[in-house]
Amino acid sequence: MPMTTTTVQRSNLAGALCALIAAMCFSLNDVGIKFLSDQYALHQIVLCRALVGLVTFLAVIMPLSGGFQVVRTKRIGWHLVRGICVVLANSFLFLGLAAMPIADAVAVFFVSPLLIALMSIVFLGETVGPRRWAAIVVGFLGVMVIVKPGTSAFQIASLFPITAACLYGVMHIVARRIGKTESAATMTFYILISFIFVSGFVGLSVGDGRYAGQGHPSYEFLLRAWGPIDLADVPILVMLGVSGVMGGFLISQAYRISEAAFAAPFEYVSMPMAIIWGITVFGTFPDPTAWIGIALILGSGLYLVWRETIKGRTQSMRR
Repeated sequence: MPMTTTTVQRSNLAGALCALIAAMCFSLNDVGIKFLSDQYALHQIVLCRALVGLVTFLAVIMPLSGGFQVVRTKRIGWHLVRGICVVLANSFLFLGLAAMPIADAVAVFFVSPLLIALMSIVFLGETVGPRRWAAIVVGFLGVMVIVKPGTSAFQIASLFPITAACLYGVMHIVARRIGKTESAATMTFYILISFIFVSGFVGLSVGDGRYAGQGHPSYEFLLRAWGPIDLADVPILVMLGVSGVMGGFLISQAYRISEAAFAAPFEYVSMPMAIIWGITVFGTFPDPTAWIGIALILGSGLYLVWRETIKGRTQSMRR
């Protein structure tokens, strides 16, 4: 049955609300992970977060999404590909957060819309006009301003959020392939399973800490030995698990029920939240150069979203 204009508007508003809440959930994850990054191993935190998330999923999301039928799928291969991309994207972002100011790491990660535009050309055969190419170039210039390659201020950790953005782009392309047949609950479940298996495997492989002692905050975060969890940190781990699974579910739902170009801008609320967390929790504030990079990245990303909106409306009018 064709959707009316009112129905589309309602779906877009619901999707925007889902994206907004998801962005807040992901921002809570960023600050929580960075806060714990000098005490525990990355894979230990991720495993605890995924286990809490699975309990939350089974207790809240699954009953509201049709029960155990949400685990049924005929596209298990694509779910595994998407799950691995999400696990690696999260891991690389968190490794960057361990060594970088939170606002800088989040800003570099927001190069993902530019990468998605490039991947759409390669994998989906979409065309990109000169204005969108210009936005992509401006966005990457913003990344260069923050990362400062070739200077003494450059640090290897700044490459981690860029890698995370690439993997997020691949995940987005996969989601566009399976989103029409797979529910948000199904996609969330298989991401949780991916987190549990991958973090458990890495923990068994290097969780004894035999490769620790590298000195670099990111490498130490990855290779640190597992240890007992302080009771004072349990509420933070629970928060990470609940906000992580709810954010994953809501962002999947946002792009299923609304136009991507309408929902995407609401993810950018993570940027001002990252700046606030940096100031209030970690005592860091973006320097003038970083502000320029942040403005270039966010401006180009939002421009691409706006162009997608105009393009979509034009195509709809021609039908």
